[in-house]
Amino acid sequence: MDPQQNDYHFSFFKPTTDSARRNRNMVLQFVLIWAVAIFGFQILLRILEKPTPEPAYIQFETSWKNIEAGEPVTADFQNAGQAALSVLGKVAIDPEHRKVLDNAVSWMAFQLAEGAQKEILKAAVSDFEKIAESTQIITDADYVAAKNKLIPVLVDLFNLQPLDVRGKIAPLEVKASLMESFNAGGRELFVEAMGLYLIHNRSVLTDFKFLGFPFHYFYTAVFLLILFVGLCWLYCIRTDMFNKKYGIED
Repeated sequence: MDPQQNDYHFSFFKPTTDSARRNRNMVLQFVLIWAVAIFGFQILLRILEKPTPEPAYIQFETSWKNIEAGEPVTADFQNAGQAALSVLGKVAIDPEHRKVLDNAVSWMAFQLAEGAQKEILKAAVSDFEKIAESTQIITDADYVAAKNKLIPVLVDLFNLQPLDVRGKIAPLEVKASLMESFNAGGRELFVEAMGLYLIHNRSVLTDFKFLGFPFHYFYTAVFLLILFVGLCWLYCIRTDMFNKKYGIED
């Protein structure tokens, strides 16, 4: 076979014909467009984003400073407790963070109770925990009754509205064994957890709405898909054009 014949030799990186080179260059162009569209947008997000706290964190930060300074009022414990319960209502929480958050709300509930109410609260929480440990389904009558008995007590302590979902979360997170102490290490981890779950990176790209969606969601979930299909369609059209130009038949 003549070594100069390359009719059946194809190489993307070392094309041997003008049509192959054009095809290679076109593919590289489209890959570059796709890469810029994806990674360029992510880089832009990083450049523009800035940490933005939720209202619950702003509420917590002010109250916690007073607690740490040893000059708290009732509202400080209530505000910090409400913020902690807001975090505990989130879906994904690190087990270590959940433990320290439970310690925080339990300790703050104990601080909010007055005089003999402290022991009554502790006993009520202990009774609920015992029932919860032996309950297989959450619709069990004894479990529901014990939880409903505890909810109004904690709602009142944390100054929650009657329909506030955090009132239903509180009985599940307040622990009798965690009420009386909250050490320095736990407090430090608690503040770290609050910042982690209540401060988010935001920018105009995440706050701006486009067709009813946050722009970053629309861009990644809709626009990039349309762009990919469009590049595939354009590749087919240009390939047909090159085939006609060089007299290539399928």
